[in-house]
Amino acid sequence: MKIELAKTEIIHFVGIGGIGMSGLSLIMKGKGFKVQGSDLSLNKNIERLKKEKMKVFIGHKKQNLKSATIVVVSSAIKRNNPEIIEARRKKLPIITRGKMLAHMVSLMKNIVVVGSHGKTTTTSLIASIFQNTKLDPTIINGGVINSIKNTAKLGKSDWSILEADESDGSFVHIPPTYSIITNIDREHMDFYKSVEDLKNYFIEFIEKVPSFGKSFICLDDKINIDLIKKLKNQNFYTYGINTKSNFLIKNIKLNKKFTEFDLFVNVPNKKKIHIKKIKTPLIGIHNVRNSVAATAVAMTIGISISDIKKGLLNFRGVQRRFNKIFTYNNIDFYDDYAHHPTEIKLVMEGVDKVYKGYDKVCVFQPHRISRLKDLRKEFSFAFKNADEVILCPIYTAGEKIKLGFNYLDFAKEIVKNSKVKLFIVKDNIDLAKFIKNSMYGKKIVIGMGAGSISNWMRKLPELM
Repeated sequence: MKIELAKTEIIHFVGIGGIGMSGLSLIMKGKGFKVQGSDLSLNKNIERLKKEKMKVFIGHKKQNLKSATIVVVSSAIKRNNPEIIEARRKKLPIITRGKMLAHMVSLMKNIVVVGSHGKTTTTSLIASIFQNTKLDPTIINGGVINSIKNTAKLGKSDWSILEADESDGSFVHIPPTYSIITNIDREHMDFYKSVEDLKNYFIEFIEKVPSFGKSFICLDDKINIDLIKKLKNQNFYTYGINTKSNFLIKNIKLNKKFTEFDLFVNVPNKKKIHIKKIKTPLIGIHNVRNSVAATAVAMTIGISISDIKKGLLNFRGVQRRFNKIFTYNNIDFYDDYAHHPTEIKLVMEGVDKVYKGYDKVCVFQPHRISRLKDLRKEFSFAFKNADEVILCPIYTAGEKIKLGFNYLDFAKEIVKNSKVKLFIVKDNIDLAKFIKNSMYGKKIVIGMGAGSISNWMRKLPELM
């Protein structure tokens, strides 16, 4: 169904409190559309929308659609949602977030960031680089960018910088001018039939990039390497520590305050360039890759190296991406969104390299029963660079399926395969008691997960 959007439409977002939905609704309101939405409960995203005078209903009810003419739905919304049932009864157009995003950016020059991990940070780094230029892009991100204190920003130019969600395949509807593929991992297998199916979606997306655009693909990722072999054209550059990369990372130096590296640029029909001492206030080799992805696309569209360096050095971060939240008993506590085994390993590898001599404590809350079932073995090996794991109950995200194995056995597998001490807590009160009684000495504590763990971590000081 093709939907022509008129400013007289009243567009209702079901699940407007989600990161992606709230960002898109904010941009559409800024462009003059009449926007409203609903969600099950109040959260920080909804609070930001209300500050912008947006109408938000708490609770999903059919009467919320009384004046709506178009309904936008997130991938998290079930078909039996009362608002979806009412929209069908009223024969209203129902469109996914991915397709609506595609409509919004189809007439703009855009940079679209996709991949299993690193999308939010990469998108935010590109935005930081753009801030040092006269270009004023529209930004839609999957996390709160600290410099703009929001997930989205309406720009005045015809540029847009977008993080695209691969969870439901809808990213293939977005027409990219430039695209970045950070990596591809076994994730969202509730939607994709197989890793091969997932890979084919990425191939379809990359092949939408026009001849006057370019894709940037990380050559350090095994699935990306396999994907490259199947592309019909060579309209892409590669980046990474792989020596065959067009944007080759060398001389990485890591410490607590910043990471420094050199970049060797070797693209066809252009002069070779060696950029020395690029700095970013992020830790971990995975964030060096994210920084280089941002650098590569910025250089290709003509942003100066000095502006790129300033943008990376002045990057103020993204919420829930290894953010320090408080210090207790001379121990620093951090909050991170890592909820997949690969993400956990990458964060902990980065921490291990710069926090030598510290005991590293992970407070981990598994996110979704289906993810834990699918990646049980991978999770058990993910904490090798930790010393202690505090295991929280699963955040189900509304899933009603059975786990299918004993949670205590899973905890024992982590101890065995990651070689860590492990403690199980039953709730946030139990966590606070345990932290209060056991956190002393030279340690660093990182809360990890995509559910309620961020709130648990942030409330620890008052509970202790």
